[in-house]
Amino acid sequence: MKLHNKESLKDFLNEKAEFYEKNWFIEHDPIQIPHRFSKKEDIEISGFLAATIAWGQRKTIINNASKLMDWMDHSPHEFILNHQESDLQKMEGFVHRTFNSDDLLYFIHALKNIYTEGSSLEELMLSDKSDRGASLHQFKARFFQYDHLKRTEKHLPDPLKKSSAKRMNMFIRWMVRPADNGVDFGIWKTITPADLYIPLDVHTGNVGRKLGLLKRKQNDWQAVEELTQSLRKFDIDDPIKYDFALFGIGAHEKGT
Repeated sequence: MKLHNKESLKDFLNEKAEFYEKNWFIEHDPIQIPHRFSKKEDIEISGFLAATIAWGQRKTIINNASKLMDWMDHSPHEFILNHQESDLQKMEGFVHRTFNSDDLLYFIHALKNIYTEGSSLEELMLSDKSDRGASLHQFKARFFQYDHLKRTEKHLPDPLKKSSAKRMNMFIRWMVRPADNGVDFGIWKTITPADLYIPLDVHTGNVGRKLGLLKRKQNDWQAVEELTQSLRKFDIDDPIKYDFALFGIGAHEKGT
């Protein structure tokens, strides 16, 4: 699959990106969860929670994220701000892989503090515009400043500890990239699409290597930076549109 001519590779990736960035993509992706809302805070809270549990089978991810929205009466911002302790009882026993009800209740607690203190996910996750790794590291420290179980920390990434931060880069992509094609939202304006980083997973990593865009073998933060830099050579203003191409080829075309 390796295409040696830069222009032919760019044309190939543009074609695949355009094919996959369509409304039908939403039906099979966790991004459908925030698409149920129109209020900015509802979109970002539901998107953040859906992205947090976005590993494993996508059907299971969507089902469990939908369950969370049901419990929040389909008004996540209102629920985060005004829930009572009794409202949390129905969440006892929730499990998505290693993310359980203890983790969920802490996430709700932390989100409530963030919003009641006048902050936002956008402000905290993009605090350092020039260094995304440092910014996500700072966000994790801020998010876990309240009393919590140590185990819950594993559900947010830290690029400074080499995590690829796939789910958070995906979430930020949802919030930042324009809504022109009906998939992403374009509701965060702190940074532009040019500043995004690739949500690196097994699919995007493997396809990136086959196409000669990524040499590093580990799927870590260094690989994120390398692949993102390669994609910027094809579109400096919107490099992460190629996330759709790389993921689609890997997940739906078996990397062919």
